[in-house]
Amino acid sequence: MNTAKPDSGPAGTTTGSTPAPFPTPPLFIAIGRGAVGLCPACGKTRLFTGYLRVAEVCTVCGAPLGEVRADDGPPVFTILIAGAIVVTLLVVMESTMNLSILTEAAILLPLMLIVCLGLLRPIKGGTLGLMLQIGMIKPPTQ
Repeated sequence: MNTAKPDSGPAGTTTGSTPAPFPTPPLFIAIGRGAVGLCPACGKTRLFTGYLRVAEVCTVCGAPLGEVRADDGPPVFTILIAGAIVVTLLVVMESTMNLSILTEAAILLPLMLIVCLGLLRPIKGGTLGLMLQIGMIKPPTQ
């Protein structure tokens, strides 16, 4: 009688014939579900319990959402995207309009804040969807 366990794969899944403990949709579906704030695995419950606080476990499929640690990735992606948008607008404003630096700052600084706050949650959700899909889950403590 063979009692050996199949090899463990990412996300606590097994590479043998045992199915994953939660659904694993295609990569872009998981990223899209996370970006709109739904569970990346099943798409039936909310991913966030606050503005950026992630639910510990999906109540429908049991995906360990709280064990996925996005940490510094979403803020970096957000700053890169928002910076590209605002710097492009700054260059256009400088080349086409004759505004004072205070006027430009009064326009672009609030815009940068709004763009960053607007992008941070969808980017964090998409990053969590990507990380859950490829198995980047914090290992259980022993």
